[in-house]
Amino acid sequence: MKQVKVTNVNSKKFTVENVLTIGKVYDVVNETEEYIFIKDNSGKIGGFYKEYFEVVEQV
Repeated sequence: MKQVKVTNVNSKKFTVENVLTIGKVYDVVNETEEYIFIKDNSGKIGGFYKEYFEVVEQV
């Protein structure tokens, strides 16, 4: 399963710092060209811009 780590929560339009934690690794539920969908800190699945994440290499 693909995983991503949050690298920033700097958003001009949306408040994402309440549902994402910098440095935390999340499992990717779905992915589109522009968004990554994960289960966020609220326990709900949400779509976020890819610019907030970096891909975690699988060992």
